Amino acid sequence: MPVKLIAFDLDGTLLDGRKNIPEANLQALRAAAEAGVLLVPATGRIYTGIPEQIRSLPGARYFITINGAYAYDAVEDRNLYSSELSVELCLRLIRYMDELPIIYDCYQDNWGYITRSMFQRAGDFIPDPGIMKMMRELRTPVDNLAETLRQKGRPVQKMQMHFQDLAERDRQLKLVAELFPETAVSSSLPWNIEINSAGATKGQALKALCQALGIDLRDTLAFGDGTNDLDMIRTAGIGVSMGNGAEEVKAAADWIAPNNDDAGVAAGIYRFMGLDRS
Repeated sequence: MPVKLIAFDLDGTLLDGRKNIPEANLQALRAAAEAGVLLVPATGRIYTGIPEQIRSLPGARYFITINGAYAYDAVEDRNLYSSELSVELCLRLIRYMDELPIIYDCYQDNWGYITRSMFQRAGDFIPDPGIMKMMRELRTPVDNLAETLRQKGRPVQKMQMHFQDLAERDRQLKLVAELFPETAVSSSLPWNIEINSAGATKGQALKALCQALGIDLRDTLAFGDGTNDLDMIRTAGIGVSMGNGAEEVKAAADWIAPNNDDAGVAAGIYRFMGLDRS
């Protein structure tokens, strides 16, 4: 398979449990870039939330961000693809979420916003220190998120819900998709639900990016672990699930790699590109 583009999720995939990049993954990505392959981080994060170590990788110019809301060209500072939520839809979602025992936030204009009272309680809902650190660094607390969105009147890239009750989270994962069919509902963490516009999936963004670059989808290799990676795993020429991936992702994948703590991305790159490990 003549791989021309590798798309890879970050959290739970490229990054280990401590939010570090295993050295074997870095070496494999650099080897792929030296072979002329484009490296495309594909994440639920905003661009500025991607570690500089990843943004500066050789061959990394294009980025799929916020679960596919954007396919972004970092060199020309422009989106090759975008799909966002309307303010009206977000306000309907907020009215629904206000009835649940959760906290929620959003990304708008490549930045995070959250109601201040929810920001103050975030530590009760987010058990991972690395994710909590990103919450503090990449969110601006506001008095009332609904009112802020109403006043700005601009589209939203993603809404996100955080749960303490994981059984309720699983129930809402199905229910929100049924109640709001104009959205793409997924998850990247055991306690969260992520809500994008129906056109904002990593798979849709990968298709658009490949079309813009003249790359056949059959020449792509993708790695992921969460349900927000599912469409990308199905869309790529070869889709690889991490060993720690969600069951739906494993079922859809062409191959299951070792866990993210065991440099599964490197194992997949060497397997499908036939690169020299030395």
